[in-house]
Amino acid sequence: MMQKVMKWARTMARRARADSGMTTSEYAVGTIAACAFAAVLYKVVTSPPVMAQLQSLLKDALDAKF
Repeated sequence: MMQKVMKWARTMARRARADSGMTTSEYAVGTIAACAFAAVLYKVVTSPPVMAQLQSLLKDALDAKF
């Protein structure tokens, strides 16, 4: 029984080491996706309707009465 447990533990450890982290291509794809998301978010936030809403929200927050 102990030998089966030890064999199972060695197998699991070997499998864990086989896939340890992302490769360079995965980093590249992740970086490109993050940059694309940032560009889209920047375009949305700097669009005139969103800017007007943000300015209105900020104005209302500054003019709030306590």
